[in-house]
Amino acid sequence: MRSMSEYKPPFHITDKIINLVADISEQIGRINVLSHGNMNPHLRKANRIQTIHSSLAIEHNSLSFEQVTAIIEGKRILGNKSK
Repeated sequence: MRSMSEYKPPFHITDKIINLVADISEQIGRINVLSHGNMNPHLRKANRIQTIHSSLAIEHNSLSFEQVTAIIEGKRILGNKSK
């Protein structure tokens, strides 16, 4: 049995995939707001970042929470050379 660190998904994580995950997370946030009333914008942003970070972690992406936050804020980050 292979460990999770050895798992190679049958696809490559691309910018398009990351953007789609972000869009899905944003839509989930909108649904949550509609079903739970008006959430604080700060909480929505934090929830979006956490959701994206968690989704990427499932696929063994090495982006840290801080790196995901920087990307959402439109900043450039340095990636891992091995990725």
